[in-house]
Amino acid sequence: MDYVTLNNGVKMPQLGFGVWQVKDDEATAAVTKALEVGYRSIDTAMIYKNEKGVGEALQATSVPREELFITTKVWNSDQGYENTLRAFDESLERLGLDYVDLYLIHWPTPQFDDYVDTYKALEKLYQDGKVKAIGVCNFEIEHLQRLLDECDVKPVLNQIECHPYLAQNELKEFGAKHDIFIEAWSPLDQGGEVLQDEVIKSIAADRNKTAAQVVLRWHLQNNTIVIPKSVTPSRIEENFDVFDFELSEEDMAQINEINRNRRKGAHPNDMNKR
Repeated sequence: MDYVTLNNGVKMPQLGFGVWQVKDDEATAAVTKALEVGYRSIDTAMIYKNEKGVGEALQATSVPREELFITTKVWNSDQGYENTLRAFDESLERLGLDYVDLYLIHWPTPQFDDYVDTYKALEKLYQDGKVKAIGVCNFEIEHLQRLLDECDVKPVLNQIECHPYLAQNELKEFGAKHDIFIEAWSPLDQGGEVLQDEVIKSIAADRNKTAAQVVLRWHLQNNTIVIPKSVTPSRIEENFDVFDFELSEEDMAQINEINRNRRKGAHPNDMNKR
């Protein structure tokens, strides 16, 4: 496993396990398998409605708590200072933990203009030692800049849709400038269209690796944190087997060139679900 050091000194596995769209009754088995394979970072959220299932796997594992890195998120309907503090306590109870390693704002929902107050609640949780690090998801540069201007604790990362067809170069440049990591959700592209790209397939054949492994390796070598999701045991293993090879500069350049700036998820400024 490769680790990154966040801007507050906390170390985080660069490859984690995501559980978006994993049902609560499937989450325990999936997370248990991931932990057995070697994953130590687990990414969930209140809105995924599987924190309880994730928590059951965490209670059952023999992996020491200090070796685990657990992320969850506050949903749009729970934004605001007091609401966020309450929502965090509820997530913590479902997970069965004393603290989480990373707590994130799930979307900025700028139409409601709550994300600064929400982030100040995250700062309170951080200062009280209930979370080891705080950050955001799906924030555009304008939203990040406002946090930098109006809040005290810099976000450690911005979790965004990112894959070879949506490279997010401007956000990566802004993050690098301000020491804010990019963490990719849907790193393999929703629907897997990018895995059928001829450039990816050709590189995979040359490296004797799968297309998914090549894409994950591209993320890692771009200094991006990744959280691929699967409930299939063989795929969970495959996605973890990415530390025994490297892509060449030419490989990286070829993959960079297939960027289409094409997103499958909502644009942050359009997400207003509460």
